Amino acid sequence: MAERMNYEVPPAQTQPSAGDALSDLLENLHHHGFLRLANDMVKANTQIAKIVVDGLNQPGTQTGVQNLSLLLVALSKIPPEQFNHLLMALTRGVQAMTEKRDAPEKKSAAPGVTGFIKMLGDEDTWQKAAPFFNAVQAFSSALQEEPDKPITRYSGKSSNA
Repeated sequence: MAERMNYEVPPAQTQPSAGDALSDLLENLHHHGFLRLANDMVKANTQIAKIVVDGLNQPGTQTGVQNLSLLLVALSKIPPEQFNHLLMALTRGVQAMTEKRDAPEKKSAAPGVTGFIKMLGDEDTWQKAAPFFNAVQAFSSALQEEPDKPITRYSGKSSNA
């Protein structure tokens, strides 16, 4: 008599295979027109490159790219925790301004000159305003300096222009 064979039925496939997923992706790209767009871009490669280069060759575009680059360099010098602190303080300040603006029924009398002087004499108020005045002083002193070309400031190399 023959020996009994052990045959286990493989489990049913619950997820598509990589080939099925790739085929499905390709079909969806074709159905939504992305493949045609990609083909047209490849065929028109030189015309698209010419349009991009012509657009980048404009003085306004060059200035914008340089300004964006300078902004990114300046932001890279601020540690993330300080930048987050600045953004949270700015957000809180904007919220306080809009709350005051949106609640006209809570009007307070103007302090006048003597009231303003008294406010400046208040230690708590002065401690809260001191960072603002420090920032204004730093900003003002930076504006008084002779401006360098960005390449000189960030690389230490002098520019020819």
